[in-house]
Amino acid sequence: MEQKNRFSNGYEFNRIINGCWQLSAEHCLQGSLDIDDAIYAFHQLKDKGFTTFDCADIYTGVEEILGRFVNELKASGNYQEEDIQIHTKFVPDRSILPVINSEYTEKIVDRSLKRMHREAIDLIQFHWWDYDIPGYMDAALDLVKLQKKGKIRNIGMCNMDTQRLKEFVEAGIPVVSNQAQYSMFDRRPEKTLLEYSREHGIYTFCYGTLAGGFLDERYLGKPYIAPETRSQVKYMQIIEDTLTWDGLQELLKLLHEIAQEDGVSIANVATQYILRQEGVGAVMVGTRNSKHIDSNVKTLNFELTEKQIERIRAFLSSYPILPGDCFGLERTSPRYLGILLMDLNKEEA
Repeated sequence: MEQKNRFSNGYEFNRIINGCWQLSAEHCLQGSLDIDDAIYAFHQLKDKGFTTFDCADIYTGVEEILGRFVNELKASGNYQEEDIQIHTKFVPDRSILPVINSEYTEKIVDRSLKRMHREAIDLIQFHWWDYDIPGYMDAALDLVKLQKKGKIRNIGMCNMDTQRLKEFVEAGIPVVSNQAQYSMFDRRPEKTLLEYSREHGIYTFCYGTLAGGFLDERYLGKPYIAPETRSQVKYMQIIEDTLTWDGLQELLKLLHEIAQEDGVSIANVATQYILRQEGVGAVMVGTRNSKHIDSNVKTLNFELTEKQIERIRAFLSSYPILPGDCFGLERTSPRYLGILLMDLNKEEA
């Protein structure tokens, strides 16, 4: 499988993107992070060709960590901005949505550039917490203005459903991607989002593909294990509402059998399965230390057969898909809303 992919405008990015959510202050429920090791991992990933990183303005501390990485690359004396790609997000606080304006939008974009020591944002991914609050189209148009100013290279969306994506396309917003939660547990994008996006040249960038680490050998044959991170709390809700823990165990058995056939891991199989779905441009894989670098290489160095893919698809078809479109429950269901933090830019806004 090819390591790189590209938009129609020629911009190139990795099919496996280094996701940095796990480095945020909000992610860990226990333990601590080794930032030095994380940055060491960044250098190792870059050297192996995994040069695309994903973060957000609301991942507390992460844009600054990437800025430190950029400064280290600059200090080496052999650095060009295009050597790495950094994708961030524009996620205005829910509390400020009614009064957001172009000045606020530009201020947040400028802050991201300053934090990351970049001349322009390679891909800005726009998220809007509540569709019932007007203003998301105006905010997207403000991002287009900043793109014309040279502060943004590409405009994508984050957690937008099919209806909203259609509105942006019809308004002339040059959307190149949409980041969506997509995994063997959460198959909501398969309803309409993947097809619409593919038809309009919009790549789906997938997160949550490994469900916060639940798709791993260490959970195989185990009784229920309490979530260890904020991500796992969220994905456990999805597991409970689709496969259940017993179904997860059956899935892990199947993936383990397939992984053994190819000499890879459950995570490799789960990641490549999503990468092989039509319209998927890339998958975010969490990067918080140097332990999983070789796994990214393995994911791309084998090929699932059509028979293996069909075995997985047949298994999943016997379990329900969550109701609604992409991120719909997270916007409307008190149970799903409860885990979200929607005002992480508040102090600086």
